[in-house]
Amino acid sequence: MKHVYTGKTKDVFALDNGNYLLKFKDDCTGKDGKFDPGENAVGLTIEGVGDVNLRMSIYFFEKVNAAGILTHYVSADLANTTMEVKPAKVFGKGLEVICRYKAVGSFYRRYSDYCTEGQDLPAYVETTFKNDAKGDPLVTKDGLVDLGVMTSKQYDDLKAMTQAITKIVADDLKEKGLDMYDIKFEFGYDADGNVMLIDEIASGNMRVYKDGEYIDPMTLNKLFFA
Repeated sequence: MKHVYTGKTKDVFALDNGNYLLKFKDDCTGKDGKFDPGENAVGLTIEGVGDVNLRMSIYFFEKVNAAGILTHYVSADLANTTMEVKPAKVFGKGLEVICRYKAVGSFYRRYSDYCTEGQDLPAYVETTFKNDAKGDPLVTKDGLVDLGVMTSKQYDDLKAMTQAITKIVADDLKEKGLDMYDIKFEFGYDADGNVMLIDEIASGNMRVYKDGEYIDPMTLNKLFFA
């Protein structure tokens, strides 16, 4: 195993078989000690959150794969908090995709002149470049295409996949009495240019409420797997 990358919430290792191993950590994005999936820096460490995120990722990746949506997921090892994944290239230097069902967090802070907090959104998809120094700047489809980051078809596929995966997750949560407000994904592409979901599908990357009250990642995991 060769260490190739240290991320905010995971470390990445290259395997001899050509795949990669993701080692989940207990770090979460946030600010001032408060969790926020929309933030671009580690804000706090929650013991056990790496295990939480891996368990939920396994559950949803298997569900997404079964739905015929391309992902990088191969297998996982809960004992070592690791996940084996297929190789994928990231778009540009890394792209994050957020799907929003409610106007909260950074969306509301940006657009509060045009919406009320908590207002319903129609599976709104937004893309941001991963760049801590620049605050993960928003980028449009035209920007992504004109800058050569992806093709128009890749963007359309990415958007459709984002909305489809979000629905799978949100519907599952809804069955458990939980309301998803937004969720953050990462996408890459394989050797043939096909868009694929990468990274994780975890409680640490989504904002979920129950009866109007925010549910933190650890509590969410307990409610989800109860």
